[in-house]
Amino acid sequence: MSADNLIFLYVAVALLGLGGLGIYSDLRRARFRPSQAEDRVFRCEKCGFVYTDDPDVDHSRCPQCSTLNGAVEF
Repeated sequence: MSADNLIFLYVAVALLGLGGLGIYSDLRRARFRPSQAEDRVFRCEKCGFVYTDDPDVDHSRCPQCSTLNGAVEF
């Protein structure tokens, strides 16, 4: 083997190793991320307070002024 081929092989193996390590690290970090909250977001039409409630609730009372509000659609 020539010196050029050895250098190419060394660099290619090093880059593949770093790439594999990066993918492994990303997959490992993704397992420990908190899951997306299932709560629904509400915004009071009277006082403007933003709050959340359970996902099965269509209308919720504002904890600040007790006005009944519909969920915000994104």
